[in-house]
Amino acid sequence: MKAELILGIEGFRFVEPTFADLSDDLWTDILIAAQGDQGRLLVDEKDEPIAFAIGDGFRWNVGSFLARKPNAALVERFEETAGEIWQEKRETWAEAVREYYSFEIIKTVGPALEDQNPDRQAMVNDLLSYIWGKDEPGRCLDCCCGSGIGAVALRNLGFTPLSYDNDASLLSRGFSKKRLVPEQTMLIDAAVASQYTGNAPHGLGLMFGEINNFTKELWEQITIELIALSSTTLITVGTETEAKIIEGWVKARGRTVRVFENKRDPIYDHWVLDIRRKQ
Repeated sequence: MKAELILGIEGFRFVEPTFADLSDDLWTDILIAAQGDQGRLLVDEKDEPIAFAIGDGFRWNVGSFLARKPNAALVERFEETAGEIWQEKRETWAEAVREYYSFEIIKTVGPALEDQNPDRQAMVNDLLSYIWGKDEPGRCLDCCCGSGIGAVALRNLGFTPLSYDNDASLLSRGFSKKRLVPEQTMLIDAAVASQYTGNAPHGLGLMFGEINNFTKELWEQITIELIALSSTTLITVGTETEAKIIEGWVKARGRTVRVFENKRDPIYDHWVLDIRRKQ
């Protein structure tokens, strides 16, 4: 369902330029200053605000509050308009917002060059089936998703991926190849993913790395964020050295981990970490 249908208005724009900007309070002040004498408030199933719209009947500015809270000044601005209150499920609105910004990427960002070995999809499919084939399908965080090879494998197993990466050109490639689904994809920094998504039973991080002295701190932040958000986490890397580094990080956070060599793929996903939260 598109955001226009949920809000019941046409011709609007989000004041936040990108999905990643949803967490920045600056855009609340910009929305308060927007022109218009009409207002619309969207609340979720718990009656919590998830979007405000301010306009004049023809042009509307909308702020989304999935990743930040509205302040008192914005509530006062809405009350001045004697506006309407609409209701929608939070996840339905989140899908619409992700779709909106994904379409912006499709329209404005050229796809990266094809980055996938044609044989790798089958190898990833087989690996995930081996590890999670008997698990109950549900939401899976698809961290550093690239152009979407993991998302395809997850959907093949019945999971619903929530994919994210900070490279818009790779996401654009994934959209063009139909590997990524717009309403399930976000352009964000994986090191702060918890600002934009809740917990999920499963988390996937394919081909983490290269992990070296220059990148180690960043990959540690990404890894710790992912395992904090997911109960069962699967991470792959190219080398045993990288696998041992990640093993140390996750054990230090109280997780159990099984590290093994994946002979399906001698390059990208050659070492696998099957990480579990202790019961």
